[in-house]
Amino acid sequence: MKKLNVGVIGCGSIAKHRHLPEFSRNERVNIIAVCDIVEERALEMAKRYDAKPYTHYEDLLANEEIDAVSVCTPNYLHALISIAALKAGKHVLCEKPMATTKEEAEEMIETAKKYEKKLMIAHNQRFVRSHVKAKQLIESGEIGKIYSFRTAFGHPGPEGWSVDGKDSWFFKKDQAAMGAMGDLGVHKADLIRFLLGEEVVEVAAFVETLAKEQTDVDDNAVCLLKTESGIIGTLAASWSYNGKEDNSTIIYGEKAILRLEDDPDYSLVVQYKNGEVVNYKLSAIQSNEEGGQTTSHVIDHFVSCILHDEEPPVSGQEGMKSLLVILAAFEAAKTKKVVPIEDVLYSKTSQ
Repeated sequence: MKKLNVGVIGCGSIAKHRHLPEFSRNERVNIIAVCDIVEERALEMAKRYDAKPYTHYEDLLANEEIDAVSVCTPNYLHALISIAALKAGKHVLCEKPMATTKEEAEEMIETAKKYEKKLMIAHNQRFVRSHVKAKQLIESGEIGKIYSFRTAFGHPGPEGWSVDGKDSWFFKKDQAAMGAMGDLGVHKADLIRFLLGEEVVEVAAFVETLAKEQTDVDDNAVCLLKTESGIIGTLAASWSYNGKEDNSTIIYGEKAILRLEDDPDYSLVVQYKNGEVVNYKLSAIQSNEEGGQTTSHVIDHFVSCILHDEEPPVSGQEGMKSLLVILAAFEAAKTKKVVPIEDVLYSKTSQ
């Protein structure tokens, strides 16, 4: 049985809790290398997974035995390292947001195409059981025409999740570029595109820094999105939900309302217009809360698309479309105007 030799670049929390454990559980994978600029972290993960430690990603990429890498670094390095890895002949799984600008995302996509390597973006919300079931219901016509939606992703902030706590790169604009919108909002932009099966075309937004005194990146955002068929809805991303995490989405349709990850007992609740209610108890959504580290399915899909030479389920192009929604929100907040996605696509991105 052919196995992929994998390297993981960045040994922070996302690698420690998601990428490395999920690679190790995949019988088609050998983890042979890990890298982190903090040597102790690289050594710890190398020991745990019997891998070779590196402190410079260039040295890891020079290892010709490696077939694929995960890029689990601060946001500002996503494009730089992904492009270098693709040029080195490695398939790439990159954490979200895939890049900090449209131009970086485009270069990643073009490089993957030129070097004929897979580029996948780690938007795990597409693989949550309730989201997959909801998409099936929408596509089947069970819900009828979709009119509106609201989606939210909020928690107390990355200091409770990041390996560096309050000193995390998440709070440093030169490394993160964006805050809650890049951490959480881009997930929900991707999810709405996935569920509705159509693109967001216009964005209005308020994006603020209200809760985290140690940073100048955004920690609260509320956006209004309009899709190509005219569906309107809200997207909220926050690092100030100082109670239980909210990772819910509600879809309002002609025949029913879909409540996703909104009920404590049922991951999907369908409330039909005729009064009937159907509850689905599916596997839990991934969470940063204690006991919430269920599998993301991202790793298995990434490995499978390489071994079967298939298009990644969340390609670089898909990742860029979700990033553009977030970039449009920043532009909308700055200009106090409704921003068409086309304006972001065909102009220099700014923030």
